[in-house]
Amino acid sequence: MKAVQVTGYGDVDKLEVVDIPIPEPKEHEVLVKVKACAINNTEIWMREGAYGKGTKSGWRPEGVQFPRIPGSDITGEIVKVGGSALESMLGRDVVLFPFTSSGENGSEHISEDMSFIGSEYDGGYAEYVVWPAELCFDMPLSSYSESAVFSVSGLTAWHMVSQIGIQPGETVLVTGANGGVGSLNVQIASNVFGAKVIAVIGDLDGEERLKELGAAHVVSYRSEHLAEDILQANGGPVDSVLDVVGDALFHTSLQVLKKGGKFCTSGSAGGQQTTLDFRTLYLKHITMYGSVLGTRAEFKEMLKAIGDGKIKPVIDKSFPLEEAREAQVYFKNKGKLGKILLLPEE
Repeated sequence: MKAVQVTGYGDVDKLEVVDIPIPEPKEHEVLVKVKACAINNTEIWMREGAYGKGTKSGWRPEGVQFPRIPGSDITGEIVKVGGSALESMLGRDVVLFPFTSSGENGSEHISEDMSFIGSEYDGGYAEYVVWPAELCFDMPLSSYSESAVFSVSGLTAWHMVSQIGIQPGETVLVTGANGGVGSLNVQIASNVFGAKVIAVIGDLDGEERLKELGAAHVVSYRSEHLAEDILQANGGPVDSVLDVVGDALFHTSLQVLKKGGKFCTSGSAGGQQTTLDFRTLYLKHITMYGSVLGTRAEFKEMLKAIGDGKIKPVIDKSFPLEEAREAQVYFKNKGKLGKILLLPEE
């Protein structure tokens, strides 16, 4: 089969198109013919060595074992099973839950042995992938491409919104609202949980599209008076912040939060380190959350909401598998709205 492997930590020249044997599913696994794989920051940061306590690591402290096939947002068709009891799964169109874990229900995502497809396992930058049968779920939509945009970004966004306990009518500030997680934060917070959303983006040309997704107000982080713009749009401080940017908007986020407000982060595309005046934290009674991925129960809830039409796929552009380098470079460009896809059959 054709696949794209990461051969080591570094730039996109570490992505190589190779021909390798199709993997064989083990007893409780299935072989999935990959139809679409969406790109996440996850595989880019894995390649760049941004995770872990050291400077070169994956999701696990021991680091990534190269070569590794990245890709975690995967849809496809089950074409082979590893055990006779699984034969009923043949031909099913599925979306893959993106990690394994021995954690108990409700805490799978914080288990010490959480292992990620595309980092600890070979992932979806390939024509085929093997995965545990129990972690393959029916696609929420009929389109492979549209169903592929939710797994990691959607689960992360769903858990963020759930974690801070958003209530109907509350105001939520969403940073990076044009990205994969951010655009889903907008939809989930507004269309599922009933919040009023203020979306932060760079280019206001995307304002109408974000309002279509559920944003009540859209502001630009390029404004010299961003905090004032947010406060004016809401008529006062906001209840919560869902952040994927990090340092670049951290101080503004805390500035516009109400007393007793909540700040939840799942990314740091705008800077991985920041400074914090602890007086801001305790004098405003701010609660802070770190968040990534979520639980199987949340994944199922998310798939149902997608199937019910409450959350819609947002796709910016698709690339053939062989153009994975170009796709990752494009992914890092600012100003896009929605997900970038790799399509093995294109």
